[in-house]
Amino acid sequence: MKKLDEHIGRVGLVANPDKPAGRALVRKALRAVAATGREVECDPQTIKLAGLEGQTGRSPSELAARCDLLLALGGDGTMLRVAREAAGSGTPILGINLGTLGFLTAAPASRLSPTLEQVWAGHCLVEARPLIEAQPALAGTEPAEVALNDFVISRGTVPRLIELEVRVDGDLLTSYRADGLILSSPTGSTAYSLAAGGAVVTPRAEVFALTPICPHTLSNRSVIVSLHAIIEVKLRSERVETFLTADGQVITQLQAGQTLVFRRSRHAAHLVRLPGTSFFDTLRQKLNWSGSSTKISAA
Repeated sequence: MKKLDEHIGRVGLVANPDKPAGRALVRKALRAVAATGREVECDPQTIKLAGLEGQTGRSPSELAARCDLLLALGGDGTMLRVAREAAGSGTPILGINLGTLGFLTAAPASRLSPTLEQVWAGHCLVEARPLIEAQPALAGTEPAEVALNDFVISRGTVPRLIELEVRVDGDLLTSYRADGLILSSPTGSTAYSLAAGGAVVTPRAEVFALTPICPHTLSNRSVIVSLHAIIEVKLRSERVETFLTADGQVITQLQAGQTLVFRRSRHAAHLVRLPGTSFFDTLRQKLNWSGSSTKISAA
């Protein structure tokens, strides 16, 4: 981690347009930033949500290129969208949670003002989280898709198993017959992979987690490989609709015989963290594990 630069002149604001509570929070955030003399810009959906007539919106990627800080108001879905759009910019992203779990956000909406005060004072940290990417095996045919959490290969609405041949650095791992396969980054280990029985991985662990979804062979379990590995997945199924999703947001239909290559991206997402917080604190609080409170009663 590194210290967040307190010399922030322009802030980009992106909110989840599907959360009505975001309207008041956007207006509050705009006032809080403007009161410090800093510039603030929004994307078009946020302008519409807050009813800011007469303003010109910019896409999250444009905001990332222009701003010193991105303020994401929503939940993990908003954070994932902003992280994908900001890939390659290096711009820090501060998440304020309006969702449920909020693993990727730094603070709840109720703590917006004190959180921004810590940012202006230079007390916050920036953590680089690796992005992962997927691309068809035939180089140059399509640009790579990037994800912060995971890529998921899954069947369509017809309840039939799909068959996927998986190779790691050229070596055959196995052929899965399952509802699908999750390829997650360390950040994504607490998302869909965890729900499918995968291990919790700390963000600094440089690994992929390959987790089958409802595998036909019960001995198939989540496999951990190096984040520097090249993973090839070939679709063997011919009569089952199969899709690739990136962070649950980008959907592409796959063709029988198609091979996808997954690897670590050269880009990273830069997430703002408050001082005195840790990944393990987040795990205990968000998953209601034992020890989530400051005081543990005696047995």
